[in-house]
Amino acid sequence: MRARPVSPATLVEELADRITAAPATPWTRVIIDGGPAPWHDTSAPQRGGEPFAGAASLADALVAPLRVRGREVMRVSAGDFLRPASLRLEFGRTDPDVFYTAWLDIGALKREVLGPLAPGGSGRVLPALWNRAADRAFRRPYVTLPPGGVLLLDGALLLGRGLPYELAVHLWLSRGALARRTPEEERWTLPAYARYEEEVVPARVADIAVRADDPARPALVEAPP
Repeated sequence: MRARPVSPATLVEELADRITAAPATPWTRVIIDGGPAPWHDTSAPQRGGEPFAGAASLADALVAPLRVRGREVMRVSAGDFLRPASLRLEFGRTDPDVFYTAWLDIGALKREVLGPLAPGGSGRVLPALWNRAADRAFRRPYVTLPPGGVLLLDGALLLGRGLPYELAVHLWLSRGALARRTPEEERWTLPAYARYEEEVVPARVADIAVRADDPARPALVEAPP
């Protein structure tokens, strides 16, 4: 894998430029894919901190630069579109295959988030569907993203699932780095990420891949594996 080291600030600016240059039809749907994803944690999604500690924090870091470039931005997290616990935990709480294939409500993401931003869509997006802490619907109002706006959808294991988008960014972690950055209580998910790497090869599928073993020293991948 050949990669060009960049500073975190440079990475954000380069990604913002790429997103701004991507076709808006009339919206630009951007997927920020990376792991680990604390979907089985009942706490609220963590944001902030090191800008590239994960997909959510990178997506957050892109909001202001895109707005400076004159683009309206909507942030959505895939972790707010999980299936109910009765479905995703039907075979136990630590089944990596179910985590990989059945935790995310892919249909809801297409129907409520990505579909309305397709050409001819309404622009009316549901920003969050399922509160995993309370295991019930959020009941949040729909939000309309004006034409020319950018959707930043963060999550893990998102590529290769038929989700429509204009641009996909993948934060690539080596197996060792992924293991180090996955808390002990979440390591049962590691086989799911190994399967994702083998079956999807997300660094190749994504439009932009970022080597993120060290959050303070990212690198833009120029020759994917």
